[in-house]
Parts: sequence; C-alpha cells; structure tokens
Amino acid sequence: MLDLAAAFIAFTSLLTYANYRFIRLPPTIGIMATALLFSAVALVLSELGYPVLEHESQELIRRIDFSEVLMTWFLPALLFAGALHVNLNDLRSYRWPIGLLATFGVLISTSLIATLSYYVFALLGWPVSFLYCLLFGALISPTDPIAVLGILKSAGAPKPLETTIVGESLFNDGTAVVVFAILLGILQLGATPSVGAIGWMFVHEAIGGVLFGAVLGAVVFAMLRSIDQYQIEVMLTLALVLGGSALATHLHVSGPIAMVVAGLIIGNHGRSHAMSDETRRYIDKFWELIDEMLNALLFALIGLELVLLPLSWLHVAAAFALGSAVLVARWLTVAPAIALLRQTGRSVPRGTIRILTWGGLRGGISVALALSLPNGPERDLLLGITYIVVLVSILLQGLSIGWLIRRVYPGKA
Repeated sequence: MLDLAAAFIAFTSLLTYANYRFIRLPPTIGIMATALLFSAVALVLSELGYPVLEHESQELIRRIDFSEVLMTWFLPALLFAGALHVNLNDLRSYRWPIGLLATFGVLISTSLIATLSYYVFALLGWPVSFLYCLLFGALISPTDPIAVLGILKSAGAPKPLETTIVGESLFNDGTAVVVFAILLGILQLGATPSVGAIGWMFVHEAIGGVLFGAVLGAVVFAMLRSIDQYQIEVMLTLALVLGGSALATHLHVSGPIAMVVAGLIIGNHGRSHAMSDETRRYIDKFWELIDEMLNALLFALIGLELVLLPLSWLHVAAAFALGSAVLVARWLTVAPAIALLRQTGRSVPRGTIRILTWGGLRGGISVALALSLPNGPERDLLLGITYIVVLVSILLQGLSIGWLIRRVYPGKA
C-alpha cells in the first residue's frame, strides 16, 4: 500500500510540474489534461504493439479504490478545507439561492436527467431501468466547481455570485450523495420502501450529518479554545476530518455534510474566538496545502481512469447527448430559482443564470458514485458515460468559464 501511495504521489507531482512548467492551464484542469494525455499515449502504444505502459497504468489504477478513497477521505477533507474559508455571514445573506440550488435543485435535476436519459438509452438500444436512470441523475447532479473557483476570483466575479457557487458546492455534494444512497438502497433491497421509510433515510443521513458535524465542530472548538499551541491545534483539525469521516461512515450519516458544518464552525467561531494570529496562519496554510495536494491527486486519478474503461463511439455519442441534457437540466433548475429571488426583491447580479449554468462543472464525485454501483452491464454503461461527461465538463466548461465571466463583467477583468 505504501509503495502504491508513493508511486501515485510521485507521478502526480511530475504531472503538476509539467503543467506548471510547460502547459500552464489552471492547476487541477492542467493536471487532469496531462494525465489524460498520458493515458491516451499508453493506449496508442498498446495498439502499436507496445502494451507495457498501458499494463503498468492499469495495474496502478486497479489497486486504487477510487470510490472509497474519494468518498471516505478526499471529499470530506476538500469540503472541510473549503468551508474553513467561507464567511458564515455571507452564507446567511445568500442562504435562499444556496438552499434552493443545493436541495430542490438537486432533486429536480435528478428527476429531469433520469427522464431524459431513459429515452436516450432506449433510443440507442440499451434497456436500462428507470431506477438506474434515477441513479445516473443523482450521481451526475452534484456540481464540482473546485476547478473553477480560482478562475472565478481572478476573473472578478461579483461577491454574491462567488458566494452562491461556493455555498452550493459545499452542500449539494452532500445532498446528492444522500439521494444516491437512498436510491442505491432501494435497488439493493429489490423493493420500493414506503414514503415514510424514504423520509427517515433522508433525515438519518442528511440531518444526522448536520448534527454530527455540529457536535464535532463544537467539541474541537472547545479544545482549541483551551490551548494556544499551533502544532496541536493543526493536529486537532486533522483528527476532526480523518476521525470524523471514519466515524460518520460507521454511524451511517453523511460525512460530507458533517465536514461542511464542522468546517464552518471552526472557520468562523474557531477563527474568531479560539485561535491566535499565529495559529490562524498555520491552519490556513496547512489546509490550503492539503486542498491543493488532494485536488492534484484527484484530477490525476480522473485522467488516468481512461485506461480502464472499455469505451466505444456509441458511448461517446450517448455521453454528449446526456451532457447536453445535464446542461439543460442545470438551466431549468437555476433559472426558476433566480427568477423567484428577483421577484421577491433580492439583488441578483446580471448574468447569474448564465454563469451558474455554465459553471456547474461535474467532477470526481460523479465518477466515484458511478464506481460504487453494483457490478453489471448497467454499471459499465453508466460509468463510461459518466466519465466522458465529467471530462468534457471539466475541460470545456472549466476552461471557458473565466472567459464568460469577463464577457459578462468586462469592467472586472
């Protein structure tokens, strides 16, 4: 296991260097593009009769449980790191657009994408049940704007828009995971539970995650407040994330939601009332570094996954059709929410609908959820399509969202 971790970290470091030195794309996008290019070269060499590189890459990737690594360790840490830097007062100010997009937006998007995918699959001759289409809708609905947040800031996006995208990204991942877990439970059960049972599953996962995160945050806040030693305080935040994520899995509550809530508590109340200036600097730098490293590893892993997937041109055609459906569903969830806010008199920057729609990137969480589906032809189909949708989303939308923001807000460029 240590050899595997060392090999993967070394490989990712080389990709990071190559992107910074020669390609100069936004870090996470550049790393994924470089890994994708490496995978493509390995596949071409294999077709030419030199399969060594492909076989070695496949062996490396097969030994990594992408779903377990991302959902249990990467995602909670990334969400905690993101929540640390979110101002709770700003979040309260834009709680309505964030709340609508992260809850009803996810549910509406899941239903719309499921319906559209059901007909696309039938048109292409793939008999996929509607429950699997709902699972696809749930796993492809969460946005992953990690790769675009830096672009948003450098492009001068208005504060309300930036806060809305950050807040949505923190909470909709957790909501989508809960919805996916409920649907997966129904699939494995083989029967549809009652509305009350589904409601209880949602409450247990989502509300349980909020309460668990609040308890963790409060306990660690009290511990931070009782000492002034930055080394120990940094270790306490690391223990909160690693230990809290593992315990959330055993308690069957949402680890991602718990880490968001705990991160908001530590990042706001902890920063104001329990940390010295020196501790704040060390905690900020530590979690910024963790955030950058995990993102690099995550996007390198996404790029390398190409060598494992048996894709055909029919998969590509279906993925582009469903990718367009994902964008349509995104617009249909964003537009009514923003229109409703404007009707209530709230100030919403112009261009918000366009930017929120195009900035709704899909990322690693969608691939991880697809990998957690039970083995079978449906899993293989949905995994391949999910992977292509994610790649196109990150490369196309991620590289052009900055241009769109500068076009909408030319004075901010």
